[in-house]
Amino acid sequence: MKIFKRAITCVFLSIVLLFAGLFIWHPYLIRVLWYRTPNATTYKAFPQETVNKSDSAFHFSRTSKMRNDLNALKVRDGDKKLISFSDYFEQGRLNAFIVIRNDTVLFEKYRIGYSDSTLTTIFSGAKSMVSIMLGQALAAGKIRNLNDKVTAYLPELKSNPAFENITLKHLLEMKSGLDFQDALGGVVKAFFSDEAKYYYTHDMKAELMKVKLVNQPGTVWKYKSIDPIVLGWVLEKACGKSVAHNFEENIWRKIGTEHPASFGLDHPGGLANTASRFQVTAIDLAKIGRLYLHHGKYNNNQIVPADWVKQSVNIGNEKPASAKGWQKSAHHYLWWIPQEGDSGDYAAEGMLGQRLYVDSKTNTIIVQFADHGAGDYPYRKISRYFAGLPFSYPRN
Repeated sequence: MKIFKRAITCVFLSIVLLFAGLFIWHPYLIRVLWYRTPNATTYKAFPQETVNKSDSAFHFSRTSKMRNDLNALKVRDGDKKLISFSDYFEQGRLNAFIVIRNDTVLFEKYRIGYSDSTLTTIFSGAKSMVSIMLGQALAAGKIRNLNDKVTAYLPELKSNPAFENITLKHLLEMKSGLDFQDALGGVVKAFFSDEAKYYYTHDMKAELMKVKLVNQPGTVWKYKSIDPIVLGWVLEKACGKSVAHNFEENIWRKIGTEHPASFGLDHPGGLANTASRFQVTAIDLAKIGRLYLHHGKYNNNQIVPADWVKQSVNIGNEKPASAKGWQKSAHHYLWWIPQEGDSGDYAAEGMLGQRLYVDSKTNTIIVQFADHGAGDYPYRKISRYFAGLPFSYPRN
């Protein structure tokens, strides 16, 4: 019996030592273990840099009576079953859903504890903010050319040969060729994934100095967070100010925002996680959609070049590298652009159902915040419904 107890003790101590060594080797794993999959409020546990609001706010009009008929509209869920929007809201654990057309809020619905001014993280929706900043920086001459090498702006990365031939365009198109392991494939894979590492690490720059190249830059598209993180660092160096300050000065304060936003940092005074830690209110995220509906203008001031907006949300003759869902959304310049059916709509999308959807055909903006999301893509049907236009899902 004593021998058995000693064996158990030895095994236990070995496991403790193994994990202790693991956490010393990779301290960020403590955060991964503690927080696991982040939710829409996990950002509160990490340092933030505030993006201050506009001095003069723009307010969308509101109808005297909301269009509650949307609750009965049949939309598809993740299993391609038609359910009422009301059920879609509940099944997806939606927190906020706003439909705006022609600058008027036609429908809004919130879970208890949420409103149009509740700050929440939009995860990968942050990537689209990077695209906006990059277009503005090009127009301002802070970025010279998308074909510039990354090392021209970040000479620190010259010590890592993986970055030798990577250009800004490779990063923008997610064709850098840099190694990145996503969190799909089970608990263990998610625990040790690069997705978790870059979300929870205290030092993203140090991790970037160690990353390897697995594909020739420009040859293989892979959806990953590392590319927009590097672009965020490029913007910081090129513009001579933090991402939050840059976004505030050149975008956020110029479009009539009512509330502060924020970017999450890897440590106080550190690098912004421009892949997945941007916090915003629903009503102000809609103003990003409005900016793009107006081709980059606000009050006749060109905030983002119209050509950049057009390039960003139109693929043109380019062969898409991705085709997500029935709408065959392609990832382009850090936006998602449907290729099935009518053109003109696009979206910024984040994990757990965060969405900014824009439909230029109907002049509609939809914002969705969620804790899970019900799957599928009801936004085009909803935008056409409010515009009185016909819509039918494709047969598949």
